[in-house]
Amino acid sequence: MDILNAIGEAPLRLGAFIGIFVLMALLELAIPRRETGARKKNRWFTNLMIGGIDSLVLRAMAMLAVPIAAVAAAAWAQTRGWGVLNWLDWPDWLEVAIAIIVLDLAIYGQHVASHKIPLLWRLHKVHHTDVEFDVTTAIRFHPVEIALSMLWKIAIVLFIGAPPWAVVLFEVALNGCAMFNHANITLGPRLDRAVRAFIVTPDMHRVHHSIYRFEHDTNYGFNLSLWDRLFGTYTDQPRDGHREMTIGQSDHLNDNPTHLGWSLRLPFTKPRPDAGGSGTRDQKNLSGK
Repeated sequence: MDILNAIGEAPLRLGAFIGIFVLMALLELAIPRRETGARKKNRWFTNLMIGGIDSLVLRAMAMLAVPIAAVAAAAWAQTRGWGVLNWLDWPDWLEVAIAIIVLDLAIYGQHVASHKIPLLWRLHKVHHTDVEFDVTTAIRFHPVEIALSMLWKIAIVLFIGAPPWAVVLFEVALNGCAMFNHANITLGPRLDRAVRAFIVTPDMHRVHHSIYRFEHDTNYGFNLSLWDRLFGTYTDQPRDGHREMTIGQSDHLNDNPTHLGWSLRLPFTKPRPDAGGSGTRDQKNLSGK
């Protein structure tokens, strides 16, 4: 924690975010997987603005209550001896590894729930209405969903007694992997196979953004690819191929998702009659059955 205290969590995370974002954006220009289309400028503006609002929401939460950030919760639990790992006298490296793996599993479970529970899907659908798939899609999450996700992470951190350093490493890895696996980059079949044996790749996660429900209800992982294989939610390749597949939601394949106001209002607008809860959603005519 001495290095963390010296540098500060926020600058560390911000530096990692900017560095990885710029790298992915440059790689998208150098080795793109798909054509990005004419709406890139509007999409980037909207997605970056949503990401900025998300950051403000999290900062406001941290100012209103303590500990209301995952790292602060970990430090608070550590000083009070709360959580399973704080009751054990295991090596630090083992506790960090366990905490990261458990947190990653928790995010996988949260992601599955966001597709299966109608109320959570209405929030998460903002992410899936993006009409293309690139590094900015990684930060296109409705602010309410981001707030709920932070509360969920805090609950897991307090329960397991995650070391503060483990939470910092996990947050950096989560943000970095999300930008990597949403990036519009070409890895090549052999490299993709090697990487996705451990980490979710862009080709693996792109399937999750397919217009077809039988595809976007798979490949939920953000970091480790293990969970989708273990729980039977893995799809290897999209039916229509990566370059020809349609990204987004069938009832919003227009310019609406490229507008900031529309995207922020989406969870609170009445769904179309054929786009109901998680059982039917807007994909029932695209079930693949």
